[in-house]
This record gives sequence, structure tokens and C-alpha cells, in this order.
Amino acid sequence: MQISMTINGTDVTREIEPRVLLVHFIRDDLRLTGTHWGCDTTNCGTCVVLMDGQPVKSCTVLAAMADGHTITTVEGLANGATLDPVQQGFMEEHGLQCGFCTPGMMLTARALLDHNPHPEPLEIREAISGQICRCTGYATIVRSIQWAAAHPAGANAETSPSESTEHEVRA
Repeated sequence: MQISMTINGTDVTREIEPRVLLVHFIRDDLRLTGTHWGCDTTNCGTCVVLMDGQPVKSCTVLAAMADGHTITTVEGLANGATLDPVQQGFMEEHGLQCGFCTPGMMLTARALLDHNPHPEPLEIREAISGQICRCTGYATIVRSIQWAAAHPAGANAETSPSESTEHEVRA
């Protein structure tokens, strides 16, 4: 069967088997390997992508179900060389260790911030509750998302003197 969708701003049309999962279509057909495949049971959340701006676990969505929709993968978060604030926040606050859960966490965070630009820590924890991180204990992930909330895209990129000093000390 033929499907068409927009992935990371690019229109894509492909012939697929009707039973192909979205995660396999993204990874195998389109070679966008930032979307990870973990459990096939919706338990781990590593396969999260955005479908029309909403997080979905692509291991349980047929690619055919995405026909006509807009999909965003982690590769689509950055705007050229400019990182999305969520990506920058994960760098600034060390929100990853092994990185396996990171793409799904980032996309869930982007959807949360698009819906609620100033979430409380409990709201962040609730939003990412469908995803498993076996490395960080979630504290740095929550701080990364808080950083992104405090530095929205298009905000003034200048840092305050205290932030500048803090970053110089870290380096």
C-alpha cells in the first residue's frame, strides 16, 4: 500500500507492507535512526515521535495509521544548526547518560512545552512517566526540561553575567 506523510518538514511517499510499524518505517525505510526501538509493548517510550504535535509510541502505531499526518522525530527538532531549547537543555543540564531514552524524552518534553510553556516539576515528571530511563534517576532530565522552559526558542540568546560565570566555571 502507498502512504504519504510529512516527516520533519519533508513530504514522503512510499510503498509499504500494511503491517509495518511506524518505528520500523522511520528507522528502516527512511534511515532516521534517532528514533529508538526498545520493547514493542509501549513500556519503555524510547520510540516516541510526535504525530501532529502529540507524542505517540511508534512501536505500536502502524505506518499506515500515520498516512496524511505530520511526524516529527528527534532529527527534526533542531532548526538547521540551531538546537531546539529541549536539546540544548539536555546538554546544559546533563539530561542523558547512555542516550537510549533521550530522543523519546526530548520529543515528549517538546510536546509538553508546546502545551504548557512553564510546567512545574511534578507536571514534567507526569509527562515523562511513560518513559523509562535506567541511567539518570530523572532529576537531570527534569532539570533539562526546566532549562528549556526558561529558554524558549527565539528568546534573547544573551546570558546574564551569573550564567556566564557559571558556564566558565563548568568548562
